[in-house]
Amino acid sequence: MATLHVDIVSAEGAIFSGEASMVFAPAEMGEVGIAPRHAPLLTRLKPGTVRVKNGSEEQPFYVSGGILEIQPHLVTVLADSALRAKDADEAAALAAKKSAEERLAGAKSDIDLARVQAELVEAAARLKFVQDLQRTNHH
Repeated sequence: MATLHVDIVSAEGAIFSGEASMVFAPAEMGEVGIAPRHAPLLTRLKPGTVRVKNGSEEQPFYVSGGILEIQPHLVTVLADSALRAKDADEAAALAAKKSAEERLAGAKSDIDLARVQAELVEAAARLKFVQDLQRTNHH
């Protein structure tokens, strides 16, 4: 089976490095599926889940956004911040979303508003990631 090498890195350091048969990522233009020998591509990521599939095993990683670089045998995710499934915490995700919602209500200018809306999108995507994980783990 053909594989590609996947590196997921963020400001916090290396999150994952290993082989995959397929990678799914939340690119700016919509979710992309990346198989070995994919055409080179450089695109922005939006907040969501990067899924690294190797055979029947799939590992999800939450990313808050960043850059996706695809080479025929290498996928690099440069995430603004990233979270392994095992590090995901619903309470923290809920708190971040609530905090962003409160700041949205108190935003004073267009600049504040744009920044807080972006934080809210990121917090909502993180919460969805955690809740999706819990659903798959309970079945």
